[in-house]
Amino acid sequence: MAEQEYDVVVIGGGPAGYVGAIRCAQLGLKTACIDRWQDPEGKERLGGTCLNVGCIPSKALLESSELYEHTQKHLGTHGVRCGEVELDLAGMMARKDRLVNNLTQGIQGLFKANQVEWFKGHGQLQAERQVKFTGHDGKEQTLQAKNVILAPGSFPVELGCGPFDREYIVSSTGALRFEEVPKRLGVIGAGVIGLELGSVWRRLGSEVVMLEAQDRFLSFCDEQVANESLKIMSKQGLDIRLSARVTATKVDKDKGQVSVVYEDENGQHEERFDRLVVCVGRRPATDGLVSGPVELAMDERGTIHVNEHCETTMPGVYAIGDAVRGPMLAHKGSEEGIMVAERIAGMGSSVNYDTIPNVIYTLPEIAWVGRNEQDLKKQGVPYATGVFPFVASGRARAMEDTTGFVKLLAHAETDRILGAHIISSRASELIAECVIALEFGACSEDLARTVFAHPTLSEAVHEAALATLGHPLHIPPKGKRG
Repeated sequence: MAEQEYDVVVIGGGPAGYVGAIRCAQLGLKTACIDRWQDPEGKERLGGTCLNVGCIPSKALLESSELYEHTQKHLGTHGVRCGEVELDLAGMMARKDRLVNNLTQGIQGLFKANQVEWFKGHGQLQAERQVKFTGHDGKEQTLQAKNVILAPGSFPVELGCGPFDREYIVSSTGALRFEEVPKRLGVIGAGVIGLELGSVWRRLGSEVVMLEAQDRFLSFCDEQVANESLKIMSKQGLDIRLSARVTATKVDKDKGQVSVVYEDENGQHEERFDRLVVCVGRRPATDGLVSGPVELAMDERGTIHVNEHCETTMPGVYAIGDAVRGPMLAHKGSEEGIMVAERIAGMGSSVNYDTIPNVIYTLPEIAWVGRNEQDLKKQGVPYATGVFPFVASGRARAMEDTTGFVKLLAHAETDRILGAHIISSRASELIAECVIALEFGACSEDLARTVFAHPTLSEAVHEAALATLGHPLHIPPKGKRG
């Protein structure tokens, strides 16, 4: 017998789950959210991986490490003289933790304001849309729901040749908690997370070696952007080794080191590091999410099968965020949470998966939306390209930060914008205007005829649009489009 009844029960309190729960409550639905997250001290926190050990703490350390290196190496260019710059790593970590704590408390406050009931523990889907809740104290109760939203999030994948020991071999979570700067740091995986964490510790003083199994750097990015970013990051000091397949790891606690064996086209190699960060992907955290008798379609990785509206194979049960197809991005999960809440409330709502922005928060940042050039070539789509380098931007020169460019891709016949790719300082902010342009089906001429403030970095988007038409104003034209 169910003890409590709800219109919606959400399992998972990360960006997908808590946003979905809040939106459900705003729409007048009696809503409960079950979340099992606990910090290292055993305190329950909302926000999931993103807020506690992902997006937010990593960006805090990225920002702090950038300021540290900028003060050390670049302020003199602006006529600012400093004495000896010292690193207070404990203070940097404390700031990160305060930020996380304030934001998690903020979500708790939003739950109270919107009357979302927060259950602290584990939720498991049962038959007939019942959810078994097990508190951290081991006590159980059953919640009956008219609708269930599954938002369990994801967890880091371990290497088959060496599990996390949480001291010498760590996941991204462990890399956010080092108590001292490793003299030599190994990073397995030169993707989004690996690059961000490698960048943090390089700026703070580590010698960073990155081992990437693929033969192309950032193969999911536009090739021109990926090639440029490889040059920049290698010049900054990241030792990025491609086609490097790790075959073995071994911890030597007496020496306080990790040995890593890997193979590439030149044979077998061995490297020793003080710490090793493994960033080879994430998997949906769906183990134990559904009771045995319940038939919910999943694949072998634990990804839940859903349709375009995040409906599962069970009536009244939805799944969102990292547990379903598509990129594992917090903003993608949040939008799915909103869509599902509104559909439950009888509203027509959808997510445009073609206009979801992606960002890598290195310095310079890398951001993109829509299609890239190599895919358009493979598909035989006629297109025009417009590229504008920040070296020609007055604002970028004033900032002493002229690295990178904006690249727009437009259909050669209709002029409709197909994709946008940016590598620059603050690319994560600049990409938003390109997302809006794609969402509204804009043409490059629409951007070209829009007035942008001067001097700003965003003018580079304007100039890239002009370049697709063949008449940029602040770089030589390459030939007008017919």
